[in-house]
Amino acid sequence: MKCPFCNSSDSKVIDKRETEGEESTRRRRECLSCSKRFTTYERIELTNLIVIKKEGVRQQFDRQKILRGLIKACEKREVSLDQLKEVVDSIESDLRTLGTSEISSTSIGEKVMEKLKKVDEVSYIRFASVYREFTDLTSFEKELKKLLGKKKKKEGISNV
Repeated sequence: MKCPFCNSSDSKVIDKRETEGEESTRRRRECLSCSKRFTTYERIELTNLIVIKKEGVRQQFDRQKILRGLIKACEKREVSLDQLKEVVDSIESDLRTLGTSEISSTSIGEKVMEKLKKVDEVSYIRFASVYREFTDLTSFEKELKKLLGKKKKKEGISNV
């Protein structure tokens, strides 16, 4: 590691710690030439995920885009930003475990809806109405009936 002060490549590590969340390793170094100290960080370099849009256009995965969509869907709902960041983390983690660097925007959208449904059902319906491009009240009603039907099955309620 080159010293930022004298450009010498001789240094020693005097302290090593994991950062919060263990996302990187912080190393405190001392230059063996000029004796000045500096800090370096070691992070895992993840491969870039590529999103294939419906039109076939490819673009780099942007977790902020997902977060913005979630924030909009959860507007005026009791869902914290931390909860939404956890959802985005979970989605990105799931996508990375697929073992491919190219993912369709459709599968990402479905994953977002799956996770959001568990956090807040009203926000889920809001997101689904935009994502699935509800064009009329019937589309909205069908999605709501599916949601209510699954909820009733889960609770063990039947329409007898």
